[in-house]
Amino acid sequence: MFPVRTAAAMAAVALLAAGCGGAWQGEAASGTASASATSTATSTATSTLTASPAASVTPLPTASQEAEAAGKASAPAALEFSARTLDGEAFQGASLAGRPVVFWFWAPWCPKCLSEAPAVKAVAGKYSEVAFVGVAGLDTETAMKEFVQRTGTGNLVHLSDAKGVVWTKLGVSQQSTFVFMKPDGSTAIASGPLSRDKLDEHLRELLVR
Repeated sequence: MFPVRTAAAMAAVALLAAGCGGAWQGEAASGTASASATSTATSTATSTLTASPAASVTPLPTASQEAEAAGKASAPAALEFSARTLDGEAFQGASLAGRPVVFWFWAPWCPKCLSEAPAVKAVAGKYSEVAFVGVAGLDTETAMKEFVQRTGTGNLVHLSDAKGVVWTKLGVSQQSTFVFMKPDGSTAIASGPLSRDKLDEHLRELLVR
C-alpha cells in the first residue's frame, strides 16, 4: 500500500505545481500586454505632440514704430509733402505732425525777407516748443545758402524749394509770407515783413488751445 500512497501524493503535488504555474504565466502575459499598450499610447501621444506645428508669435511693435505710425495717422494733409533741406537732407512734412509750426517763405534777393530775418531768429530761439521751418524759393541753392549765412539763421531748418512744391502745397504765392500752423492742421497766413512784436503776437495766438 505504501507505494500506491506515495505515487498518489506525488501526482497531487505535480497537479498543484502545474496549476500554480499556469496562473503565474497568465499574470505575466497580462502584465506584458498592459505594458505594451501603455508604451503604444505614449508613443502615439508623443508623435501627435511632435507633429503639431509650433504656435507663431507676432512681435510687438517698438516704441519708434508706434510713434512713426501715430505720426503718419495724425499728419494733416498740408504736411503730406517731401522736400530737401539746404544741407541736402531728406525732409518729410509729416515729421512736423503734432507740433505747432511756423513756415517762413523767403527768397534770397527779397529785401523784406532780409529785414525780418533777425526777428525770426530771435523768436525761434524764444519759442522752443514751436518748429520753425524756412522755405526758400525763386532762386538758386547757392544764393539760398548765402542768404542763410548772411542772416545768421543757420539754426533753423531751411528747405530748398526751387520748384515751388511746398509753396503750392501751402497756398503761398509770394515772399515774404508766414504760415502759422496749429497741431490740428489749421493755418493762419500773414504777409511780411513782420516785426518781432508782430511775430510774438502771432506765436501767442498759435499756442492758444
